[in-house]
Amino acid sequence: MSSTSPARPRVVVIGAGIVGCSLADELTARGWTDVTVLEQGPLPAPGGSTSHAPGLVFRTNPSRTLTAFAAYTVEKFSALEADGQSCFHPVGGLELATTEERLADLRRRAGYAASWGVDGEVVPPSRCKELWPLLDGTKVLGGFHTPGDGLARAVLACRAQTARAQARGARFLERHTVTGIERARGRVTGVVTDRGTFPADHVVSAAGFWGPVVGRMAGVDVPLLPLAHQYVRTGPLPELAGATAEASRPILRFQDRDLYVREHTDRLGIGSYAHRPLPVDPFTVPAYDEAPVMPSSYPFTPEDFAPAWKDCAWLLPALAKARVREGFNGVFSFTPDGMPLLGESRALRGFWLAEAVWVTHAAGAARAVAEWMTDGRPALDVHECDLTRFEDAQRSPAYVRDRGAQQFIEVYDVIHPLQPPERPRPLRVSPFHARQRELGAYFLEGGGWERPHWYEANAPLAEGLELPRRDAWSARHWSPVAAAEARATRERVALYDMTPLRRLEVTGPGALAFLQRMTTNDLARKPGTVTYTLLLDETGGIRSDLTVARLAEDRFQIGANSRADEDWLLRHAPDGVHVRDITSGTCCVGVWGPLARELVQPLAPDDFSHRAFGYFRARETYIGHVPVTAMRLSYVGELGWELYTGADLGLRLWDTLWEAGRKLGAVAAGRSAFNSLRLEKGYRAWGHDMTDEHTPYEAGLGFAVRLDKGDFVGREALCRAGAPRRRLTALLLDDPADVVLGKEPVSLDGTTAGYVTSAAYGCALGRCVAYAWLPPLAAGTAVHVEYFGRALPATVADEPLFDPEMSRIRC
Repeated sequence: MSSTSPARPRVVVIGAGIVGCSLADELTARGWTDVTVLEQGPLPAPGGSTSHAPGLVFRTNPSRTLTAFAAYTVEKFSALEADGQSCFHPVGGLELATTEERLADLRRRAGYAASWGVDGEVVPPSRCKELWPLLDGTKVLGGFHTPGDGLARAVLACRAQTARAQARGARFLERHTVTGIERARGRVTGVVTDRGTFPADHVVSAAGFWGPVVGRMAGVDVPLLPLAHQYVRTGPLPELAGATAEASRPILRFQDRDLYVREHTDRLGIGSYAHRPLPVDPFTVPAYDEAPVMPSSYPFTPEDFAPAWKDCAWLLPALAKARVREGFNGVFSFTPDGMPLLGESRALRGFWLAEAVWVTHAAGAARAVAEWMTDGRPALDVHECDLTRFEDAQRSPAYVRDRGAQQFIEVYDVIHPLQPPERPRPLRVSPFHARQRELGAYFLEGGGWERPHWYEANAPLAEGLELPRRDAWSARHWSPVAAAEARATRERVALYDMTPLRRLEVTGPGALAFLQRMTTNDLARKPGTVTYTLLLDETGGIRSDLTVARLAEDRFQIGANSRADEDWLLRHAPDGVHVRDITSGTCCVGVWGPLARELVQPLAPDDFSHRAFGYFRARETYIGHVPVTAMRLSYVGELGWELYTGADLGLRLWDTLWEAGRKLGAVAAGRSAFNSLRLEKGYRAWGHDMTDEHTPYEAGLGFAVRLDKGDFVGREALCRAGAPRRRLTALLLDDPADVVLGKEPVSLDGTTAGYVTSAAYGCALGRCVAYAWLPPLAAGTAVHVEYFGRALPATVADEPLFDPEMSRIRC
């Protein structure tokens, strides 16, 4: 909670859909009872997305966060009633495979379910037919059955939560159209409506697809795209004659044709994502009284649904003689990455977003925001939903439109974890991009950056390498060339494009004291030193890991992870301390390998010997004609430097290093090799291996904590912490032929005990390396990693796995 908020803050929630009602319930349950929910339409069904939602809740998701949100939605709504009806109907879920690719995907989804604690199993066609007798069983190869999934009765859940919140003091006002957001000195102060103004210390936009409209009033960008999605109901089916229950069979997903099906007593409801994207301008959505049905319901376009109807009849022969009785195009929200938008805006303090949240995740997302507001942080890691996550280049209306539409198209697609967006690309490129293309770089994308993962110019180096044969899934977006680049880094020297690494500059007379307060390690060292340190929250959870170079008494350069790091530091920076993102104006080449010194020393006027330029040291110098900030760091476990310069000089820096490296056999290497090397060395990746749910001691990063340096954020919590009950654990897969990718469940004595965070084949070790969250286990303990339904034996290993003496780095 903001330190400027009163003890009993006044909260105004804009929108009384499922998110707004859930949030009011969660806030009042935590003692924030001065809550006003404003709704432009009539209650309890005001005409937004909630009012027409079919209510499907499938919990399993590649995102652990979204799975947890959905699990809480099921838990909470199952305990709620309205008019004697439960707000959740646990009919289960059944996802079907009619292709081998989808069947493999369902096995992977079953792995996600096991990792995240959802009960589910892959079942044969006969079981699918038992669960859904209307199926043509000859068309089905198998299914993924999750008995705990089901139907959320969204409008009932709104009523039940409204009643609970009102009993605690909240008020819900219908027919109040928001026309403005009042603010003063960078904070929100009130909400203006057509029926009066409501003072507020906190305002939450839970307006659904109207989010951009509310955001504009507040001067806050809300990057989401409303899109229409088709839903129809059939007429009565003879096969369902006599049905009295709303639904008795699992919700059906026919993802191979972008369809889902649920029962409505004696008829079926069918939703389709198979049609063209139908974007909606939120600024032109009609008011409730001006809409033909409701604002979120647009006229049905039968021509868009015709192919979907044929696909449904192909799977469900009972539809051959049936007809569509009614249909509509219902509007809901998509972001460029398909995740919600949650959190407080730094541009307008006290203004919160709870946007792009579907019914499936509504209660969980609302709880997270309520915890964030009242306790200062959610109990669950929500960095994937943080509203700061998009770069400036990803917030243009054109980008939001293109990527939002693509998210709609890909809702049910089989998406590889490394699969990049198709457009708009290229968007952000380093100064070396032209040279990388000449070398045949295979680019993937992250944060809008084009990132080389390997270079086809190195293909001859891969000839003769003995590597495990990969299955079709692990072979996607991977090449044996990556292994050759990793080997070249270990044996000679390689150039890595580190430009996408976020760089912050912190300056001012109070910069040191500020950073000492914000981070865990001791930064009170002489200029020219580099320190690995952590950003924690007040509970001791890891918000990020940083490298901090002290370049002058009051000037620091920070290697950070995301925009959230900049946002966190800016929120806490005192007057006189300046935090600035310098990433776009600079670039970086990582020069790593046993011959790194032989490459850079002849090009530099300064002594690059170990004695003169030790590990974790920095200096401003030159490489040829190029001024650089050189930092002796290594994220790959080899001798080397990160060389930073201005973007305008980047190409000259690359060419200088490349030309000098020819005689040493230098190669350009990509992120695939980089990831393999860093896992061999045990270097963690924030957001993958650890988040704010984990403490430094659990993550194996206690060495970056100096409790004796004085107070810092999270110190008190660390001092109270007991022995870790879980640890980030290094595993080596026993069979050299086995490879996993991440998020797979790990079992101990036949029971799921944790999950893999990161994994890659370690060329120097001849085994796949996997890191996993597990209970504390001794080295040598046998476990199994489940990969597409196969239990792969693995062993807990001591770390670091490679060069434990650090002799290759400190030389």
